[in-house]
Amino acid sequence: MGTKTVDETGAETGTEAKNDEEKVDVTKTADTTDSTAADRAAETEETDEEVAAEATEAAPTGVGQGAAAVVSAALGVVSLTGGWIGTVAAARETLIGQLGTASNASVAQQIKEVYGDAWQTSALWAGVFALAALIVGVVVLARPAFGTPGKPQAVWIKSVAWGGVALGVIGLLLAVLKYTDALLGLPSAG
Repeated sequence: MGTKTVDETGAETGTEAKNDEEKVDVTKTADTTDSTAADRAAETEETDEEVAAEATEAAPTGVGQGAAAVVSAALGVVSLTGGWIGTVAAARETLIGQLGTASNASVAQQIKEVYGDAWQTSALWAGVFALAALIVGVVVLARPAFGTPGKPQAVWIKSVAWGGVALGVIGLLLAVLKYTDALLGLPSAG
């Protein structure tokens, strides 16, 4: 059994002081509050899921930019080390020089036709690869200016693209010096 007490204000307190109607009303209010909170939570979860889905669809991943940056760096390395195309083109020029040079030609003429043209062809192909590396690297670095505003480019993409640009500039400079015979020119024949 419960006890009933009266406080100084005259209100009854204790376990018997509460009647069944008050208990039912409190329960109904709590149930209504709980269901409203649950509805709000469900709406919030749906909204969060919709926002996340929209962000995933709209946000670029940067995979293409990363791939282009790597291609730029690879082209820069090829421009410095020489590629298969440059080697084949130089060998072809050597063969053409051998076939086109008469046996009674001067030594200077033979050196120019057999080795000089091959050297310049190799430099030309190195310059093509260097220019391609430079262009691709600059496009990757300039891409964020034309993309989604506020979406920063990944740091590794910038680093690799700058590496490709640097290798392209160095390769282009070396190709021009090699083509003009300022770097490792042909020996004189006399």
